[in-house]
Amino acid sequence: MRLRAFLEENHPGRPPGDAADRLAWQKAWLATVFDAGYAGPGWPSEYGGMNLDFARQVIYQEEYARARVPGPLGTGLGIAAPTIIEYGTAEQKERLLPPMLRGDSVWAQGYSEPGAGSDLQALRATARRDGDEYVVNGQKVWNSSADIADIIFTLVRTGTPQSRQRGISYLLVDARAPGVTVRPLRDLTGGTQFCEIFFDEVRVPVADRIGEENGGWPLVRTSLGHERAAGAMNQAARYRRVLDELVELAHRRGATADPLVRDRLADFEARVRILRYTGMRTIADIMAKGEPGPASSVSRLFIVTFEQDLHEFAMDLLGACGMLGRQDPHAVQRGRWVWGFLRTRASTIGAGTAEIQRNTIGEQVLGLPRDPAMPELDGSV
Repeated sequence: MRLRAFLEENHPGRPPGDAADRLAWQKAWLATVFDAGYAGPGWPSEYGGMNLDFARQVIYQEEYARARVPGPLGTGLGIAAPTIIEYGTAEQKERLLPPMLRGDSVWAQGYSEPGAGSDLQALRATARRDGDEYVVNGQKVWNSSADIADIIFTLVRTGTPQSRQRGISYLLVDARAPGVTVRPLRDLTGGTQFCEIFFDEVRVPVADRIGEENGGWPLVRTSLGHERAAGAMNQAARYRRVLDELVELAHRRGATADPLVRDRLADFEARVRILRYTGMRTIADIMAKGEPGPASSVSRLFIVTFEQDLHEFAMDLLGACGMLGRQDPHAVQRGRWVWGFLRTRASTIGAGTAEIQRNTIGEQVLGLPRDPAMPELDGSV
C-alpha cells in the first residue's frame, strides 16, 4: 500500500525533548505529509485534501495510527475546518484551509469561559463593531494548544447580554495581536495542556468573521459535532494498540491467571471493537449528511468512559507502583499509565460534559422528554 510505504519510509523518528524543537519537528512532518499529497483524507482536494471515499478514509485512519507518527497540531483540523468548509466564503476557504492542513498555522479553540462551559449560550466575551473591525474583550479558559496557536477561533457576544444563542458570532483572532494574552494552566499530570486567554480591546477584521453576525450558533453546533466525531477512527486504532499494550502489562505482572482480570480484558476487547464500528458509522454519517449529527454524542460518551475505565484498570494492575509519576526512575513504563490515568480525569468534561452528552442522546437521539433544567433544544449542544 502506498500510504503505508510512505509512512514507513518517511517516519520522523522519536520526538525531541525540547518543546520548541518538538513543535518544529511536528510542523516539518505535517508539511512532508501535505507536500506528498497524503494530508486531509476527508478534505476537499481543492484545499489540499485527498477527498477519499468512506472505505479509504477508514483504511487511512487505521494505517496512520498504526504507524505511530505525529498527528495534527492544535484543534483546528477537526473542529474549525469543517465549519469553514460549510460556512466560510470562497476567499476564506482559499486563504485559511491549506495553511492549516499543512501545519503552517496552528489553531486553538476559544469557546469555554469561567461562567460558560457546557452552557455556551451564557458566554460574556463581547465584540463591538467599529467600522471594518470588531473590538473584542473577555476571557476564555480550558483552551488546548493556545500557547502555540497562530489563530484562535472563538465565540463572542455581538448581541445584547440577554440574546443568548441569538447574539453569538464566530470570529478568528490573530493569537499574536495586541491585547491577546495566553497563560498556561498546570493540570493533574504536571503539564500545561490547557491555557486561559484574555482579550483586551483586541481588534479583529470583519473579514475574519465566519458566517453572519449574530448567526454563530449553528456554526457552534457544527464545530462541536465535528469535535466529538473528529478522529473517531484514529481513536479506535490508537486504543486498539493501547489495549494490546495493557494486555502485555497484565502478562508481565502475572495477573492474567486471575479470571476477574481476564474478564475485564475481554470487556475492553469488546469495547475497542465497538469503538471501531462507531467510528465507521460516524464517518459514514458525515459523508452522507455532511454532519455527524447528535449521534456524535454517542461516540464521544463511549470513548471518554472507555478510556477512563481502561486507565483505572491499569492503575489496579500497577498496585503500589501506581503512586510513581513520570519523573520517578522506578516508574513502570516511564509512568505512562499513571500519566494516562491523570489525563483522562478530564475526559468526561472536554467537548461537552458526559452529562451534556447524555442529555443530547436522550433528547435528540432517543426522543425522550427534555430536561427542564437544561437550555431549550434549539440552542443545546
